[in-house]
Amino acid sequence: MNKVDRSELLDLGAYEQIRPHFRQRIIEAKRNRRIELGGHMSFVFENHDTMLLQIQEMLRTERITKEAAILHELTTYNELVPEPGTLSATHFIEYDEPQERTRMLAAFASLRDKVHLQLGDARATARFTIQFGEEMDRIPAVNYLTFDVGADAASVLRDETASCSLVVTHADYAHEVALPEALRRELAEDLD
Repeated sequence: MNKVDRSELLDLGAYEQIRPHFRQRIIEAKRNRRIELGGHMSFVFENHDTMLLQIQEMLRTERITKEAAILHELTTYNELVPEPGTLSATHFIEYDEPQERTRMLAAFASLRDKVHLQLGDARATARFTIQFGEEMDRIPAVNYLTFDVGADAASVLRDETASCSLVVTHADYAHEVALPEALRRELAEDLD
């Protein structure tokens, strides 16, 4: 999968002109790339287009126009575009009640080796990106994950007889959900 290239980024004025249509198209695509696991976690599997939107929105929101700052955003978000044989996801931990959220983020400090993609007989454990200033005795509410799924994963995802799921094996949050067909198609395309 190609990283976002500097030449793809529009200046703020040009982006404003296409923003409603472009943003709506990517939001629609993200619906097929999002999966909920239990009542308090969700995952959005990222690709070139989702990161292009993220960069453009960050430049717009922060009113970034200096080239060095643009290149910084480009480099930062391109780290989330999957490399060959990998899939990446943004992971959200969602608790509405602040005290419960604080308690669970501390309980999930040990979550970092307990999120998996099960693709047929193969299990890929997520690698969590350690964020600047992250406290290791709690987990952030938003995390960036990489799954090393290997070269055969696309064919497994396309195989209707293969079981494919997202699994959390944490003692306080053990859940498994089958990957919907639309998500399987998206991920297989990402791996091609």
